[in-house]
Amino acid sequence: QVQLVESGGGLVQPGGSLRLSCAAPGSFFSINVMGWYRQVSGKERELLATITSGGSANYVDSVKGRFTISRDNAKNTVYLEMNSLKFEDTAVYYCHALFTAFWGQGTLVTVSS
Repeated sequence: QVQLVESGGGLVQPGGSLRLSCAAPGSFFSINVMGWYRQVSGKERELLATITSGGSANYVDSVKGRFTISRDNAKNTVYLEMNSLKFEDTAVYYCHALFTAFWGQGTLVTVSS
């Protein structure tokens, strides 16, 4: 079983920023496309961004220009830098190794004044 470990969630005011991190085992991380998702209670999990092992990133329109996905292959970690946060960004955020069954445990981001 591969364990993905997320961190960095918390409470932030509208317009603020947070950086989420997701650590994975080294041999697993280096070959996989990684992604960040989020889920609001009662709704389906939503893909936000993906990044290939070579660093090529893609975003959904709702976060393009505000969120940045990156990875540090030496640290086996993928990041999601979130700026200009809005109330509607409140959700549980998950990292996922695409094309596998492996997910992180989720980290809660709450945007509130």
